[in-house]
Amino acid sequence: QVQLVESGGGLVQAGGSLRLSCAASGGSFRSYTMGWFRQAPGKEREFVAVIRRNGGYTYYADSIKGRFTISRDNAKQMSYLQMDRLEPEDTAVYYCAATRTEILSSIRSPESYAYWGQGTQVTVSS
Repeated sequence: QVQLVESGGGLVQAGGSLRLSCAASGGSFRSYTMGWFRQAPGKEREFVAVIRRNGGYTYYADSIKGRFTISRDNAKQMSYLQMDRLEPEDTAVYYCAATRTEILSSIRSPESYAYWGQGTQVTVSS
């Protein structure tokens, strides 16, 4: 099974940028669809972005479309979330997750992901 560790979170002013990284180990990284989710205080965990195994398909939540970019480097066993034009509403703990499924109707649902990182805090000040 795969282990995931996120990094790159922090405090940033509105309009700024952050790049989150997710390092995978212990499994065949290129076998997994990688997703990014976030959870704000008092709210449910929500889908942010997903990238399929070969990187050829990506999908984004409407709330971040055009501002965030998901990518992966299978050789380095890394997934990334580039976040630009950050807004205070983006404040949350961000999680990367891995799933073996590539079914499009499933890969936006956190219930489809068996493996999760510990999360990294992103705080956007106004």
